[in-house]
Amino acid sequence: MKRYRVFLASLLAATAASAQDRTIGLFIHEEQLASPGYTLMAPKHYTRTYLLDNSGRVVNTWDSKYEPGQSAHLLPNGHLLRAAMIQVPGGGTGGGEGGRIEEYDWEGNLVWEFDYATQAYALHHDIKPLPNGNVIALMVERKTRDEAIAAGFKPDLLQDTYLLPDAVVEIEPVRPKGGKIVWTWHVWDHLIQNADPTKANYGVPSAEPGRIDPNASGKRVPAFWNHMNSIDYNPDLDQIILSVRGNSEAWVIDHSTTTAEAAGRTGGKRGKGGDLLYRWGNPRMYGVGGQADQMLFEQHDIQWIEPGRPGAGNLLVFNNGLARPGGQSSSADEWIPPMDSEGTYVIEPGYAYGPRELVWTFMGDIGRELFEEAISGAYRLPNGNTLLCYGTHGVLVEVTPDHQIVWEYVNPVVKEGPMRQGQLAAKDARGHLYNAVFKVRRYSPDYEGLAGRDLTPRGVIEIGEGAQ
Repeated sequence: MKRYRVFLASLLAATAASAQDRTIGLFIHEEQLASPGYTLMAPKHYTRTYLLDNSGRVVNTWDSKYEPGQSAHLLPNGHLLRAAMIQVPGGGTGGGEGGRIEEYDWEGNLVWEFDYATQAYALHHDIKPLPNGNVIALMVERKTRDEAIAAGFKPDLLQDTYLLPDAVVEIEPVRPKGGKIVWTWHVWDHLIQNADPTKANYGVPSAEPGRIDPNASGKRVPAFWNHMNSIDYNPDLDQIILSVRGNSEAWVIDHSTTTAEAAGRTGGKRGKGGDLLYRWGNPRMYGVGGQADQMLFEQHDIQWIEPGRPGAGNLLVFNNGLARPGGQSSSADEWIPPMDSEGTYVIEPGYAYGPRELVWTFMGDIGRELFEEAISGAYRLPNGNTLLCYGTHGVLVEVTPDHQIVWEYVNPVVKEGPMRQGQLAAKDARGHLYNAVFKVRRYSPDYEGLAGRDLTPRGVIEIGEGAQ
């Protein structure tokens, strides 16, 4: 098997490539070891979404007028649900823009659209379909500098003239166009600070880890403060987990609350209202521990491992690794949240939420060669392998539990469309390659959304190798 780092070194070091060089598409497919299925890929700078078999061949596509904003899902009815990016004058977050949700049937017909973005609020980054047919989504809402100071932010830490704290909204689709917001949760309702005793939310953050200290980092606070970038839902627990890049933490909240309860501190199955049920990754954010206790470093793609898969119920994340002690390097990390027999997350007063150890991690052959400062993802497959998306490089890799690479694919699509084999993707203003991918998911052959569908391969995406 061709070693991955050999390929990667040539990919990253080369400034030019001949037409005979392989630079995109499928590089490894160990058929007996790779988890069978179909990978859903939405190239970050293109408007077409692809469903690929493990041989890197297209079995279906969906076309939009909009680039991703950012995630996509294949629904149990075979429809594509995708976040899309729209432009709002004077709006946006400065990263991860969205503002629109679209649903297409298998044949590519738009069957639902919902725009939710103004200068005052906007959907961004990630969405998740719920079992009841609704969709939960990340959203920012604009606050003024004065509102931030009134909420306990230290004035000298505020970097901008406004703030964009995060919220979560649940949307009931109104087809074919529109939606109804049926539930909300706002980080703004759960702040605590120990800087100004004259304010109502004054307290001791370490004694109340269910609340969020806006001054905890001691660093300048940018407008996109929380910078949440992924959302997942656990139907058995009726809980939502959030990846909070700005804190280097994962937060769990109770979805069983009403909107009124979610704004307070009581109610819901766990009796805590909208306060955090669990948080992990950087206990300094609630005044406990030091740098050595930090486990997450501006991570992406937090999720519960799905039922029936190895590690089911554990948490899995792509740990980007910014400012990681010992040097910046990215990894996929899995851990077991500390939960008692009653389903309550356990914490000892004055200490951090556990665990202190991971049950699995992958840095492997790639190591620092594929450091990802942004986007990216990790997803557990039915056979126990993990599908990784090295987002800014557009590289997809499947690894076994013992770190063997059994499948790898490089996205061949840039902003102009598919590339020719032998080409290299250019870089954008941030230094990310134009074939970047936010994250991916693979659907098993027996997934109900694929039942009865025509999955005949149409050829590869890249030009020059049997392209469709």
